[in-house]
Amino acid sequence: MRWALFCPAHFVTRMIQLTHFNNQPFMLNPFLIEQVESLPDTTITLTNGKKLIVRESPEEVSRIMMVFLKQISLVSGLSAEEGVRKCSKAEE
Repeated sequence: MRWALFCPAHFVTRMIQLTHFNNQPFMLNPFLIEQVESLPDTTITLTNGKKLIVRESPEEVSRIMMVFLKQISLVSGLSAEEGVRKCSKAEE
């Protein structure tokens, strides 16, 4: 079995679905999220500085993120260090 199949880089095309404030659904690469705030509307700041206002609460965005991370095995029984070791084995 190749460990590369479990590396996060292989999942960058996966996205989470959120809803713009105008009720339009959209897909977002969750690895671009830097922070989520309630200002009072839920505002997501991306790593490039862009801000998105969404219908979901910060708690709901967090829940969606946790489900996503569990689906791609970034949140599991493995420690972060073990995950890095597995990914680095693919480079050998």
